Amino acid sequence: MAEGFGRKYLPDGYLALSAGIERHGVNPLAIQVMAESGIDISNQTSKLIDPKILNHAFLVVTLCDDAEERCPVMSPQVRRAHWGFPDPAKANGNEAERLAAFRSVRDGIQNKIIELSSGLYK
Repeated sequence: MAEGFGRKYLPDGYLALSAGIERHGVNPLAIQVMAESGIDISNQTSKLIDPKILNHAFLVVTLCDDAEERCPVMSPQVRRAHWGFPDPAKANGNEAERLAAFRSVRDGIQNKIIELSSGLYK
């Protein structure tokens, strides 16, 4: 979801990429809630972190606590941020409750990306 919002909101010259410490595939509920926001992430793929890309990044953002704890060591020049969202894929309940979890995280990520991008335009 963050990559989708990054592609929408980040200024020209910035490339939004997403990767994880494990491959899980793109969750169908993430695709659904992003489509509700007008963003198609159905062609995104689940990628593992590439150390070369990681160490040449401007900023690396971890979205859940597990990722923050297990993210590889990076070059000291790379800025790092942790946004601390719950993993919506781990949400319990019926489909409506799981969709609500995805929507909540989607909206939080969107707000953080907009906040980040407004700082980059300055």
